[in-house]
Amino acid sequence: MSDADQQSTSATIAWQSRDFRFYSTARLVGIMGAEAQSVGVAWQVYQITHSALALGYTGLALFLPGLFFVLPAGHVADLYDRRTIILACYSVQAIATAVLLWLALHGAHNIWVIYAILFVIGTGRCFSGPAASALVPTLVPKEHFVNAVTWGATIFQIANATGPMIGGLLFTVSLTHVFSGRFASFNGAPLVYAFTLLGLLLFLSFLSVVKPRGAAAEKKGFTVETMLAGLRYVIGTRLLLGSISLDLFAVLLGGAASLMPIFAVDVLHSGANGLGLLRAMPSLGALAVSLALLAVPIKRRAGKTMLVCVGIFGAATIVFGLSRNLLLSCVALVIIGASDMISVVVRASILQLATPPEMRGRVSSINWLFLGASNEFGEYESGLTAHWWGAVRAVVIGGIASLAVTGVWSVFFPALRHADTLTADSLIAVEKQFSSMEPIG
Repeated sequence: MSDADQQSTSATIAWQSRDFRFYSTARLVGIMGAEAQSVGVAWQVYQITHSALALGYTGLALFLPGLFFVLPAGHVADLYDRRTIILACYSVQAIATAVLLWLALHGAHNIWVIYAILFVIGTGRCFSGPAASALVPTLVPKEHFVNAVTWGATIFQIANATGPMIGGLLFTVSLTHVFSGRFASFNGAPLVYAFTLLGLLLFLSFLSVVKPRGAAAEKKGFTVETMLAGLRYVIGTRLLLGSISLDLFAVLLGGAASLMPIFAVDVLHSGANGLGLLRAMPSLGALAVSLALLAVPIKRRAGKTMLVCVGIFGAATIVFGLSRNLLLSCVALVIIGASDMISVVVRASILQLATPPEMRGRVSSINWLFLGASNEFGEYESGLTAHWWGAVRAVVIGGIASLAVTGVWSVFFPALRHADTLTADSLIAVEKQFSSMEPIG
């Protein structure tokens, strides 16, 4: 076999697993629909309220279930069949999306009903997230896991790139007289929600044929002690705590996704089409980097690479906040997505490789809480600060804060700074070297 053939085989090794193929296809269509829906909800809420704070509440509604249910969700993921949990949660999300579709078709303008539905969707994500994260290692051989993580991140970014673009484009399409009687036209938010519902139904279809491998879940009692085990493990493992919390504070402070409707309308004057374009740019940058990582994976200095990329993320966020040109804004967002992609791969690899299989559900639930805090709660934080200071100042200050966080974390988490290769043995060794607590393993 030639070197080129070996590189190609290595880059696609995870796809040799039948279950990984079906699961990845399910994630592609499911996330694509969810991202399109986020555009639809954001645009609908802003058109109803014209309020940055109202946009922030959409993120808060999605985040609050994670705050309430994070520990039970992780324990459920370790106690019951993870595929069944995901199927149940996505069924609930499909029903919630169907309700959004029905409300949009009837022209409902009660913003609190939308928030309530988002809370239900957030609850489904809260329980499905840890189960899905813990499911991946059971779909591929251990030696193919980092490749599977990189492919998973790539698929996520493909969906993130195409989902918002589809959501924005669907706002420009009008299917007039599709329905007789009450509905004379089918466009805007209803069309977006219908697309999301289709994606969720396809997700359920593909996931139903996945058959995970590995040992059955450990049947421990549902107690406070077992629920808190994941939190204690993360706190006691400095490498995990550093990588997860770095993403939390950097994205929480520097995130600008929830304010993009404001930038599209009031700053860049590009409308719904511009919103779809802006939402897609971070994912396009992340997609390009993830494809490069498949061919040339991170082999050395993983921790330092992550820290540098989070710093770049903060700097590009400042550029986006100051930009008044659509092209420059798009370039800044591409850099934001590209830099964030590298930290995603490093963090996800550390999360799974430094965690025992029987703890992955509970540890993943803590990670999902942090991700929810940085993304959904970050949307609320962005909306609140934009309400106080204006959207531009909020984004610029957030970018500066992200840079500051990167510097502080590089000092206080030396294990993260010295993390080298993404292998279980290497990560365990660096944790033992720098942690003052009981070493992992």
